[in-house]
Amino acid sequence: MPYQYKRKPLSDKETCHLTRSPIKKIFLITGLPGVGKTTLVKKLSDKLKHFHPAGFYTEEIREEGQRKGFELISLDGKRGLLSHKDIKSPHRVGKYKVDIKGFEDFLDGIPFLSPSIHLIVIDEIGKMECLSDQFKNLLKKIFDSEKLVIATIALKGSGLIAEIKERPDIELFEMTKHNRDSLFLEILKGTDISS
Repeated sequence: MPYQYKRKPLSDKETCHLTRSPIKKIFLITGLPGVGKTTLVKKLSDKLKHFHPAGFYTEEIREEGQRKGFELISLDGKRGLLSHKDIKSPHRVGKYKVDIKGFEDFLDGIPFLSPSIHLIVIDEIGKMECLSDQFKNLLKKIFDSEKLVIATIALKGSGLIAEIKERPDIELFEMTKHNRDSLFLEILKGTDISS
C-alpha cells in the first residue's frame, strides 16, 4: 500500500493572506462608564493603522464642568453631534435628546464598507445609537462582512445590544480598572498582529 500523506487542515491564520483581508474577528468591549473604553479603542485604532481603519468614537460635551451631551468624532477627524440636553428632538435617552438625523448624516460620511478598509471601529453600540434604524442596519452589514471589528457596547441593554452579545462570532471583554492595561495587549494578540 502506498504511503498517504495526511496533513491537518490549514488554520485561518495560515490562509488569511490568500484573501488579502484580516481574519474575521469581532471584538466587543463593555464596562462601566468612565472605565476607559474610548481610550482603549483609540489606542487600538492607532496601533492597527495598517488595517486602514474607519469608524468613530464618542466624547463627552462638557460645559462649565457638567456633561451636556455627546459628540461623535470620526477616525479622520470629522465631528458630529449625537446628543445634547439643550437640542430639540423627540428622541431621548435619560436627560439627553438624541439628534438621529445628525447621527445618520455623520455615518454617511464614513466609508465603513469600502474595500480598502480592513478594520472598523465603533464607540459605541449603545441606547442612543440604536435609536437609528440606519445604524442598526449598518451594524448588521458590518458584522456580516469579513472586516475586523473593534467596538464598545453598552454594559446593559436589551434588543439589538443583547442580540449582538449572543452572536457566536464575537469576543466580549468586560473592562474594569483592574484589567484595562492588559486588555490592550489581549485584543492586539487576538488580531494576530502583535507578534
